[in-house]
Amino acid sequence: MTRTPRSGSASGGGALYVFAVCRDLAPGALGWLPGLTGEEPVRALSLGSRLSAVVQTVRAKDFTDEVWQERLADQEELERYARAHHGVVTAVAGGAPTVPLPMATLYHGDGSARAALGSQAARFDRALDRVAHHAEWGVKVFLAPSAAQDTTSGEDSAAAPSDRARPAAGSGLAYLNRRRNVQESRQRRHVEAGLRADAVDEAFRRVAAEARRLRLHSAPSSEDQGVQVLNATYLVAEARSAELHRLAKTLREPGDVQVALSGPWVPYSFVGEVEG
Repeated sequence: MTRTPRSGSASGGGALYVFAVCRDLAPGALGWLPGLTGEEPVRALSLGSRLSAVVQTVRAKDFTDEVWQERLADQEELERYARAHHGVVTAVAGGAPTVPLPMATLYHGDGSARAALGSQAARFDRALDRVAHHAEWGVKVFLAPSAAQDTTSGEDSAAAPSDRARPAAGSGLAYLNRRRNVQESRQRRHVEAGLRADAVDEAFRRVAAEARRLRLHSAPSSEDQGVQVLNATYLVAEARSAELHRLAKTLREPGDVQVALSGPWVPYSFVGEVEG
């Protein structure tokens, strides 16, 4: 749960911003990270046993509900905070198993943060067991532009049994036949692309420890990629990253679909059961 100090409750003092919870963080591992403001150091807050929260003291008045709502409406400012948050999480995850927390997870001080986060130690441990020595990889599969064009430009070629079998040019029946052929071709192409996407997903799942299929982007990402038919993310052991790359290379065979691999990323998608 995101906790933001409200107006009238410690808004004149400091608040504790929490970026992540990690395990076995080495002393001095944080170095000097600017975090959100650069005014106070990013530091480790012990939660007992082997867990630490990565935190930074910020001005509470900068994180009241009203101020945060204004920030959400300012795309440039929001992106700046998101990049700063992600920068700290990425730096920490490079040296220790890490569970990222949502942006704007705040407490009124060390004591309240330690009590709230420490009470979820068992849940953090389960999440850390799951993601330790793993990274998140994204896989997208696109219907190639040439294939997509075939489904819309095949009107002339789709209606080509023979001149004798065709109704007279310009007749309503000829037009309907051509439209039906185009629609059937388009449907067949998308069914084939969907089957190929399922096959790609199944192949990556054999390498991954966990996987999630995400909502497709309805619009083409670019003229070169075409229509998306698979958007998935995979939790893959670091020891299997080379195998992952070989698989992606194999699946990028010439054809009507394109396979795009991205990563490695901090495994945000696989720690969702734990919140600040």
